[in-house]
Amino acid sequence: MADEQQTPVFQIQRVYLKDLSLEQPNSPGILLSQESPAVDIQLGVGAEQVVEGVVEVTVTATVTAKIQDKTLFLAEVKQAGLFEIRNIPQEQISPLVSIACPQIVYPYLRGNVADVIQRAGFPPVHLAEINFQAMFEQQQAAQGQPQ
Repeated sequence: MADEQQTPVFQIQRVYLKDLSLEQPNSPGILLSQESPAVDIQLGVGAEQVVEGVVEVTVTATVTAKIQDKTLFLAEVKQAGLFEIRNIPQEQISPLVSIACPQIVYPYLRGNVADVIQRAGFPPVHLAEINFQAMFEQQQAAQGQPQ
C-alpha cells in the first residue's frame, strides 16, 4: 500500500478545446482584395493547478491576417489538457508541465487552427512544429535559473 502512494503518476485526464474565436471585421469588402495577406502568429503556454495533483495546461494561438492595415481575420484558439501529476520530484514538475504537457496539447491546437480558418473560407494556416524544450530552456536562462 505504501508503494502505491509513492508511485509516480503522469496521466492525461482530458484534452479539450477551451476557447475559440474567429473574427472577420472587414468582411465582405476585404474578401474582394487580390493582395496576399500578412499573417502574424503568436503562441503562448500557461499552466494552472486545478486541484491537488491535477494541472491544466493551455496552449494559445492568435493568428492575425491583414491586408495593409485592415484585418482579414483574427483567430484565437485555446487548447487545454488536464494532467494528473503525483509523486513526481519537485524539480521535475516544471519541465513536465512546460515541455511534456504542451507537446501533447499542441497537435490538437494545430488541427483546430487550420480547421477553423479553412471553415471560414480561407486557406488553412498550418502552425510550425514547436520545440517546447528549447522554449523552456530560453525562459529559464532569461530568468537566470538552472535548467
